[in-house]
Amino acid sequence: MIRLTRLNLEPIVINSDLIECVESTPDTVLKLTNGQRLMVRESLDDVVARVIEYRRAIAAAPPAGGRGGAGAPLFAGESKHGYR
Repeated sequence: MIRLTRLNLEPIVINSDLIECVESTPDTVLKLTNGQRLMVRESLDDVVARVIEYRRAIAAAPPAGGRGGAGAPLFAGESKHGYR
């Protein structure tokens, strides 16, 4: 899951596995596998970086043990204390 911000400044958490593609037109538009399109304030590069960060955190987590150990971040861009 990655935290993003809608154009109206509302936060949104997206399942990164549902992102089919990201466009910069000049707004950043996420096209999801269900056909939905979301416009977000973050740049295309920032969205890609958050997806990579999240997937690295998942890959580094132990196979069994919940959130990946004590204090592991739940969302990309979140510290172990839940702050960004």
